[in-house]
Parts: sequence; C-alpha cells; structure tokens
Amino acid sequence: MPNFAIRKISVVTEEIFHDGGPVAQTPRRRAAALAVVSNPYAGRYVEEIQEGMEDLKPLGVMMTEKLIDALGGDSTAIDAYGKGVIVGTAGELEHGALWHVPGGYAMRETLGEALAIVPSAKKVGGFGARIDIPIGHINAAYVRSHFDAMEVGIPDGPRPDELLLALVMACGPRVHARMGGLAASDIKVRDGQR
Repeated sequence: MPNFAIRKISVVTEEIFHDGGPVAQTPRRRAAALAVVSNPYAGRYVEEIQEGMEDLKPLGVMMTEKLIDALGGDSTAIDAYGKGVIVGTAGELEHGALWHVPGGYAMRETLGEALAIVPSAKKVGGFGARIDIPIGHINAAYVRSHFDAMEVGIPDGPRPDELLLALVMACGPRVHARMGGLAASDIKVRDGQR
C-alpha cells in the first residue's frame, strides 16, 4: 500500500469585487485547498500505480470539506470547480494522474448534484512551481460565465519526491461575465454538457 504522507495543507480564499469595471453587488468567491504529500513512486518506475488512487480518496474528501468551510459552509452556493497537481521532479507526469479520481469524485460526491467533468491540469515542476487550475461550472461544461482559472502554489514545494495536490471551488460567475452562451439558469439537458 503506497503512503502519501501529508507534509502540509494550505487553504487560500479570494473575494473578487471588480476586475476593472463596476464593483459587483456580490463579490465572486474562490478558494483553493492545497496538500503537499510524499510521492511513494518518486525516483523509480513502478508499473502498477492505480492502487494509489484509492489511498488518496480520504484526502480528497478532507480537502473538499475544507473548501466548503472556507467558502462559508453552504455547499449549495458553490457552482464551479477544478483540480490539478504538480509532480516534483523525481516523479513522472503519470503520478499526477492519480489525483483525477480522488480529487474529482470527492468534490462531485460531496457537492451532491455535480454533473460536469471537473476541469484539470497537471505538470512536473520544481520547488516553488505554480499551476493554473482551470475552473468550470459544476453542472454544465458550456456555461461560459464560469470559465476561469486560479493560479496556485506553495513556496516550499513540491520537493522532488512530493506531489502538490490542488482542489479549487468558486461561487458565482466571473465578476464581469458578459460573453453570452449558456446561462447557468438555463441548464436543462442534465448531461454535464448543456
């Protein structure tokens, strides 16, 4: 059984009041939960790594709960999400793919009705690397007003033998969203797309 020992967890919150235009009546809230964990596969090639996904599931749930708390505790107010990972330089990109199921399904299951795929990014990066986590609407991938990204990172990670795991959630559209397309209030098909 692999061991993804947690070195640190960080939660970052943002309130966006405007983006150069008028001040929004309600600021857009975004939050990221980051965990720096050891990579049990670093420094060597391991053929079978899928069991690692199961071991990361409790961490995905814990990070999801931290995000909900950081955004005020009302999961029904959360309508956008994303996930990502930075693999330390002694690992390989495929080690980052271990986060797809534990991170994505933790958010989808905890939020209840979340039909859209969780946007994702991963890369191999050095100490202090940052990554843009894509954000999309939780129920329909075509809701343009919720297309966004949040740059995240930890100053002292990931070390070469670590993974930096990230989950992001947001409440509401971009502050000055006006690009048309499917409105969140018009989601009808319930297929995660439209």
